[in-house]
Amino acid sequence: MFRRDNDRGYQEFNDEDVEESLQPPGLYEDTKEDISDLEPNQDNGSVPQGKEEEIVKNPPRKFSKSCVKNVFTVVLILIYVLLTTIAVFLAYQTINDFMEKMNNPVMSVTYKEVESFSPPGIALFPGNARLLSCKHYYRDFLPPIVNPGQPQESDCEMQEVFYNGPFRNQSKRKTLVVRGPSDVRNKELIFMQFSQNETLQDFSAISYMLFAKYSDLINSANHSEFMRDCERNCSMWTFSGGFRTRVKMSLVRTYGKTNHGTEFRQESAVVKFNDKRPEQNRTDELFFAAFEWRDPYIQEIKLIVTANPWNSLVILCGVFMALFKATNFAKLTVQWMIRMRKRHLRNKARERNHIN
Repeated sequence: MFRRDNDRGYQEFNDEDVEESLQPPGLYEDTKEDISDLEPNQDNGSVPQGKEEEIVKNPPRKFSKSCVKNVFTVVLILIYVLLTTIAVFLAYQTINDFMEKMNNPVMSVTYKEVESFSPPGIALFPGNARLLSCKHYYRDFLPPIVNPGQPQESDCEMQEVFYNGPFRNQSKRKTLVVRGPSDVRNKELIFMQFSQNETLQDFSAISYMLFAKYSDLINSANHSEFMRDCERNCSMWTFSGGFRTRVKMSLVRTYGKTNHGTEFRQESAVVKFNDKRPEQNRTDELFFAAFEWRDPYIQEIKLIVTANPWNSLVILCGVFMALFKATNFAKLTVQWMIRMRKRHLRNKARERNHIN
């Protein structure tokens, strides 16, 4: 008997020693304690029959450390899956916000202070009305009108332009373009008077429009083409007869994605004219208009894209790194669980064979 037991090959003992050496110390201490009572008696090399029946009826239920580790690993995997889901949502939200800001830029409004403006062009369409005077005044000073309805001295620079209108079946139009005020600090003001014979119309008014620079008209090769383009792109306003209309202008520059434009905004105040002419001279209707700058500020409107590609790139890099680390950790954890499960089953089989 002893010769047969001792005749096992050297290789068999060597394999068992290698497996035991590869296992971490203390991994199965609880298992060894559970089966310590099951080892054969040193005297006769057998397990008592009463003890064996007790083991079969009441198997050991001690919670092993490997089970705790497996549960903890599963919890970690669930946490990393949750974090990965949050990271994917953050990546999607970051890309969506970036595209939304790129497609919808915000409007930025700034005010630029100037000492003087470039003289604008005041294009008037008097029709049958006749210009009586056009003069420059400063410091908001308008002297009393002498001999209303009679021609007076003028000191304004002006141009008379004939062109075909862009919207009225190419009808011939006449416009009187006056060089506007420029000295905003000294409150330069241009005051104009018109008169018109009594007509059969119920209402009478003179239309006008404003464009950015009077010099653009002077330097243009074709004045008619220039005025046609101005009428196509600029807004039209009016002032009525029998009143003094005071127009305060402000300049607005808009910068878009590809081009920029200039437009005028205005505030107008109307004051009734007290006509003191004799009754027989009141058949001519009088028009009065005063043009000035409201303040020395140019309003600049710019479209700004608030999306910063570098910030979005940094956020996405962080999110993708978190995804990579979470995926790598989950893969290693699953491999470790599979390896531990195989080792646990192998040791259980060895313990079962040892008990038998």
